[in-house]
Amino acid sequence: MSDKHQPVERLAEAVIGGDRRALARAITLIESLRADDRERATELLAALLPETGGASRIGITGAPGVGKSTFIEAFGLIAIDQGRRVAVLAVDPSSRRGGGALLGDKTRMEALARSEAFIRPSPAGDTLGGVARRTAEALLVCEAAGFDVIIVETVGVGQSETAVADMVDVFLLLLAPGGGDQLQGLKKGIVELADILVVNKCDGELTAAADRLRAEYSGALGLLRPLDVRWKPPVLAASALENTGIDDVWRSIEAHRAALGPGSGIAERRSRQAKAQMWAEIGDGLSAAFEADRAVAGLLATLEDEVARGMTTPHAAASRLLVAFRGDKP
Repeated sequence: MSDKHQPVERLAEAVIGGDRRALARAITLIESLRADDRERATELLAALLPETGGASRIGITGAPGVGKSTFIEAFGLIAIDQGRRVAVLAVDPSSRRGGGALLGDKTRMEALARSEAFIRPSPAGDTLGGVARRTAEALLVCEAAGFDVIIVETVGVGQSETAVADMVDVFLLLLAPGGGDQLQGLKKGIVELADILVVNKCDGELTAAADRLRAEYSGALGLLRPLDVRWKPPVLAASALENTGIDDVWRSIEAHRAALGPGSGIAERRSRQAKAQMWAEIGDGLSAAFEADRAVAGLLATLEDEVARGMTTPHAAASRLLVAFRGDKP
């Protein structure tokens, strides 16, 4: 029987049983944009949902060149040494020609790939946040498969990268010394969302610069209102290359979880995230239905042209399109 026609119940059982191939097939099904695949993916997630919720969900972001992959590899190997099961959902820049992932995290994290970790690179596509469209659902599948540490690596740093904060328990922002005016170079919104900041590459000739950067951010964070009164984001120093400071990051993650409370603060955060994801799905669905509507299609090109030429306002054009979509009489 082909994977395409494998009963959802059997696929769910295989995922829960820890079958790596079944896990990969399940994520591929979830990432599919085909309508029939989306129906099967919905059934699959419903079957897996009772087995989810037990993992520590960790988001890691940072500017290109900050050393995310090296850091995640060192970070993940320590977790494995502690007896944890690690999955990495790494969102790569998409190929403009084929739409596939370009960087291939299994080659960027060779030691981690040779371990017991599960690494899944996915193309970011045009999804805001640098997070693949179905990453939140893939995270649930990994939890159902028994992984208790799930790391979501995002592409670069920018305003849209904050999407990762809506699917993880703790959000890490990696910083690198020697990159010029760091405080001006990063978006304030990302810093405000970070639960833990880590100055990476704190080694060799960069040690002094890393110490300065750590002090600058520690001072800057003192001027920002914390996301949660129960937790003050720390600024840590680490070297993934020399494997130093990684233990401190782990201890900080555990302290964050203890401060929020796994039965209260973390649960509250996950509830807010689930609601936000529901409304995001509603928005996507309405947008797709709107663009596919025949009445809208008949007006859209004309109104876009009129807006571009200044013949009508965006508000007036949108109002006309919404009236057409609802089928109301003008």
